[in-house]
Amino acid sequence: MLFQTLDEKEKCVAIFLDGELSKKEIPQNLTKTWSYSSFLKAHDVLYANLYCNGKTLTEVCPEELSSDWERISDRLKAFYRSFVEAKVSLNDNCFFDLVPEQFLLEFCDLKNKITEHVLGEYEKPTNYEFLEDITKLVTQIKYQPLNIDLSPIRHRMTEYKTRQFCKKINRIEPYIKYNVFGTKTGRLTTVKNSFPILTLDKTYRSIVKPKNDWFMEFDYNAAELRTLLALANKEQPAQDMHEWNVENLYNGNLSRKEAKERVFAWLYNPNSKDTSFSKVYEREEVLKRYWDGKCVKTHYNREIEADAHHALNYIIQSTFSDLMLRQTLKLSKILNGRKSQVAFMIHDSVVIDLAEEDTDILNDLYHTFADTEFGAFKTNATAGKNFGEMKELWIKY
Repeated sequence: MLFQTLDEKEKCVAIFLDGELSKKEIPQNLTKTWSYSSFLKAHDVLYANLYCNGKTLTEVCPEELSSDWERISDRLKAFYRSFVEAKVSLNDNCFFDLVPEQFLLEFCDLKNKITEHVLGEYEKPTNYEFLEDITKLVTQIKYQPLNIDLSPIRHRMTEYKTRQFCKKINRIEPYIKYNVFGTKTGRLTTVKNSFPILTLDKTYRSIVKPKNDWFMEFDYNAAELRTLLALANKEQPAQDMHEWNVENLYNGNLSRKEAKERVFAWLYNPNSKDTSFSKVYEREEVLKRYWDGKCVKTHYNREIEADAHHALNYIIQSTFSDLMLRQTLKLSKILNGRKSQVAFMIHDSVVIDLAEEDTDILNDLYHTFADTEFGAFKTNATAGKNFGEMKELWIKY
């Protein structure tokens, strides 16, 4: 049964069904809609925006509906502008309570038609279930307010950079809004006006505090190298990858810093030659396996157009991004029903807002994250009372 949601927040339950708006209990026989809303997490529904890889309604609107959609879309933008001017937060209010019902009826009717068009014209992605699961997780994170405290950086207010940073933070709401489709490789980005967790200067990380008792971060050691090693079907060293390179490729004749610089200078430069690295990481063999000269097809079936300069970068970055997010989903499943929760992700790490009462599952969380389908990835674990002061945890593997 085709329907549309009127807001994506869990507390804002309302749908458009059979030409009418309903704020009653959600029926169980709903089958398809445009996009996910938090109150649908227990329902088996097809989401059209996942079929078209996150394209907007405007981008996929059929020609015969374009004029109607442009008109209704302009009205929608006008409503959003009015909310901003009136300082009305959509995090605290339900969208359908702020606009006329007649507009909602027309808007949802058009969304129905576009949804049907997309489901009829686009094939279901091979990674659809993953896209649905990660969409549910980032939507959950989107409505988890961060605990922001600027006092740890007050002593730096004499610095122009710090003053500008504080002004920016005071202008935006404390929510992380990820975009699952922000990059061709699948690596997460954040949308405009999101809290800038992915680009947050380490100098200012201490302003982010847990809502529970601790932040706990799991961070893969040398994630890109380990991904390339995995794609070459090689075993994962248990020790630090750069130290392993020093010992096994250079007989201890380089420092860790020198080995790290050398391997990354080689890794993404197709013209760079290094016999030692090539023997172990088999860069050329991995390229042959996942790139046909025009298009990369990753282990997780993402297809990305790529030239010779970008192909290996896309293979590694996309594979690792999908792997890391899949591991994070496993953590989220373990935490389901507990006070602790996934707070946010930063490319090659995940941060958990940990409640003291859940420390009994700390080892389970660590090993679940470290044990990947490519073998055990050495994982660093840190914890702290804020995101800027994290100290290493020793967890026996």
